[in-house]
Amino acid sequence: MTEHLLIQIMGIVFLGIAAKWISWKFQLPSILLLLIIGVCAGPVTGFLNPDELLGKLLFPVVSISVAIILFEGGLSLSLQKLKDVGGVFTNLITLGALLTWAIAAASAHVILGFHLELSVLLGAILVVTRPTVIIPLLAHIHPNARLSAILKWEGIVIDPIGAMLAVLVFETILAGGFSRAPLILMMGVLKTVLFGGGIGVFVAYLMIQAYKHYWIPDELTNAVSMAAVISAFVLSNHFQSESGLLTVTLMGILLANQKEINIRPLVQFKETLRVLLISTLFIILAARLTPQDLSFVNSGSFLFLAVLIFIARPLSVWVSTYKSELNWREKVFLACVAPRGIIAASVSSVFALYLVERNYPGAEELVPITFFVIVGTVTFYGLGAAWIAKLLGVGAAASQGVLMIGAHPWSRGLAKTLLEENIKVLMVDTNRTNVHQAKMENIPVSNLSALSQEFLDEVELEGIGKLLAFTSNDQVNSLAAVRFKEVFSPADVYQLSPQKSEKEKEEVSKHLQGRILFGPKITFDYLTLRFLSGAQIKKTKLSAEFTFEQFQNQYGSMAVPLFVINEKKQLSICTAEKFISPKAGQTVISLVDVKTENSS
Repeated sequence: MTEHLLIQIMGIVFLGIAAKWISWKFQLPSILLLLIIGVCAGPVTGFLNPDELLGKLLFPVVSISVAIILFEGGLSLSLQKLKDVGGVFTNLITLGALLTWAIAAASAHVILGFHLELSVLLGAILVVTRPTVIIPLLAHIHPNARLSAILKWEGIVIDPIGAMLAVLVFETILAGGFSRAPLILMMGVLKTVLFGGGIGVFVAYLMIQAYKHYWIPDELTNAVSMAAVISAFVLSNHFQSESGLLTVTLMGILLANQKEINIRPLVQFKETLRVLLISTLFIILAARLTPQDLSFVNSGSFLFLAVLIFIARPLSVWVSTYKSELNWREKVFLACVAPRGIIAASVSSVFALYLVERNYPGAEELVPITFFVIVGTVTFYGLGAAWIAKLLGVGAAASQGVLMIGAHPWSRGLAKTLLEENIKVLMVDTNRTNVHQAKMENIPVSNLSALSQEFLDEVELEGIGKLLAFTSNDQVNSLAAVRFKEVFSPADVYQLSPQKSEKEKEEVSKHLQGRILFGPKITFDYLTLRFLSGAQIKKTKLSAEFTFEQFQNQYGSMAVPLFVINEKKQLSICTAEKFISPKAGQTVISLVDVKTENSS
């Protein structure tokens, strides 16, 4: 028996992470894969039985996991980025949410034939839109910075609001109907704000003071943070049901926007935990569906889904963005992104259990229709949103741009070459002469330290996904690599090969370095001497008639390939550990000697 349960646990984790990897490898919406795998592992094959596996712990585990996900989401919300979109965001979580609620409730009553009270409950559940879905979806779509900020804020903040609405409607139903609704709603909102908001602010303040005064050792930072989040969530829920979602979201936002402590280690830990939790939760909840649940899906379900996608969301966005600074393309894109996620699944599952136990008519259909909406919206938006973003021209550049630290003469030459190939470049240097010269050469440049918080707060890195540390100081290059591994993918952080001491020992440990650019002996001094000797940057378009082998024969062993740009304008960077073999149709940017160039 124990071995069977262990196999199920292993299966949940393995299948969840496998789905995430497959989605990354083939650029597919991960949530859609997770739901499909969950259904296959549960009702289709019978491999997983979450109720048997977790028993009464199922929904407490789901609730705590959702709390951690929302806290992590709050840590990603910057008030600085909210300034330009605050009006739209506020409208979406108020007017937009109410409009969605009303349309969903009316549609459930008319199309699905639900009782009025159950229709209003379902409408409230479907107001919740998704941090668990929107964050992976944004990473897949890459919309511009303004749209990304709106969707991220809406997706995270709407969850506690939607959950609160659903709980209040549920309590109203249990209390005997809508005749007592005004009093229940008023008291519920008041208690949620009082307990949820108050506990969130208090615990966040305690965490800041504890880390600021070093009351917590480094090795306990993440453990204490986890304990604080779970404790605040449970305590808040004890006083007012589901107010804990507001508590943890507020805690994350407060920690993310204070300047007294560094929260990067906490963010990194929570990001890793979020991936694991989202992967396992969707499989667990999808596996709970039964063949009988699937039988409730009919033509009315598809019509109900169509109303949510093509009427409720567009109308909600139109009302919320009226007279805003968003252009029509951005408004259309917002209207095309509203997937439902884990909160809707978990809330509907909990409420359905209580209502079925009380023989409430139609309660058994609550979970199937909610999951159908989740699958339908994730499928529609997940597969269509990226294409719509590209069609409307609201997608950010696919992070092909580079951030160059060091704006000395030869790095400016590299920057201009990349700009000529329509690769986005931003240089940063504290040397005013270098910065002035870069501006004179029309190269985007910032006169800040790349290691400062001011740089990350003030400089827009949209479309930039790679770091090239080009300074003469190996320690600065390594510090920049360590810093920007938190901003970009570690695989996209590069620095020049460090200088070696006389004894050929490394001055900087390998784990504190980025990927080594161009080759193990291509140091700052080496490049500087080559350029002073007259070497030049050469762009070469390869073809079937002039291959890379012919290029090497013509320019000799002193030619140093630096970058390769393929037919889709995707940039690859040559490194010490991986040789790139360019193909016909691609452009090679390399360093060649003048004599070799003139003799060709």
